[in-house]
Amino acid sequence: MSDAAILLAVNFVVLIGVILLLWRTAVAIRDVSFIDAFWAFGMVLLAWGAAAQAGFGGLRTQLILVLVTLWGLRLAAHLFLRWRATGEDPRYVRIVARTMETKGWSWGKTALLSVFLTQAPLLFLTCLPAQLGIWASASFPPATIGWLAKIGMFAALAGIAFETIGDLQLNKFRNDPANKGEVLDTGLWRYTRHPNYFGDALTWWGIWLVAADAGWEIAAASVIGPIFLTFTLTRWSGKALLEKGLHKTRPDYADYVQRTSGFIPWPPKAPATRG
Repeated sequence: MSDAAILLAVNFVVLIGVILLLWRTAVAIRDVSFIDAFWAFGMVLLAWGAAAQAGFGGLRTQLILVLVTLWGLRLAAHLFLRWRATGEDPRYVRIVARTMETKGWSWGKTALLSVFLTQAPLLFLTCLPAQLGIWASASFPPATIGWLAKIGMFAALAGIAFETIGDLQLNKFRNDPANKGEVLDTGLWRYTRHPNYFGDALTWWGIWLVAADAGWEIAAASVIGPIFLTFTLTRWSGKALLEKGLHKTRPDYADYVQRTSGFIPWPPKAPATRG
């Protein structure tokens, strides 16, 4: 087994161990919603786990660690504080209830199989650029980083900034009682319906570019990470699931959808004229 395979195997075993501990916590409090915060923090753990095994040498290794840590800690803190403030996520309530009804499972078994053990491999897959990029960079430290890594660094930093600003604007909007039931269509939300999701994807495409600077083998082996994340955010559990609920709870959301880009920031369309 190659050194990279051993590193990934150790990381995966550690991840499963942490996931099982979190599952026990969820069973105790009857709430799985905090798994979203761990999604981000888990990638920080995997990145540092990779560096602990391969070594911290090399500018590219250090750059990946900084980018993943900035992104992960900021997002994990944001999601954890949101969970503490708002309580159990209705999405997970529906998922758990539906699975218990159709499968006849207990609450604990449902949480384990349909939430925690489902999230673990997907988290691991998404974080492949960081894990393999760190392994390659620490094992064969470059004298300097190349142009691809520099582009990736700026893309990742832009993604982190975009996501952070979008979350701050949304928090401010939600905290104003006058906005209850309204649609946020100012700031970054004027140019995309999901600046937080776009920032997420841009960050991980940037991290992938930094990892790809280590060679085409690393680029090819890890590109599934940002591809899967983008698919998840745009077609699966992100944008698609969220907007389904917003159409039901926000009367003006359909008009917002008609004039605002669904993902990539773009100037909004002019309102349709009635003739």
